[in-house]
Amino acid sequence: MEKTTLKVEGMSCKHCVAAVTKAVGAFAGTAKVKADLKTGTVTFDHDPEKTKLTEIKAAIAEAGFSVSA
Repeated sequence: MEKTTLKVEGMSCKHCVAAVTKAVGAFAGTAKVKADLKTGTVTFDHDPEKTKLTEIKAAIAEAGFSVSA
């Protein structure tokens, strides 16, 4: 498992945090998903053998947010 932190732009409320958490947590091989409204980040563990980081970033974008890192 790799620990990853992504900068997510556009989160402005608890609903946004829940949407990002749900988008990332929906993938096989992701765990310990924590979106942080104050820092504008989402941190999670993921298994790159099961899910590619590009897929996770795409899911965040589909949820309506921009990933800058």
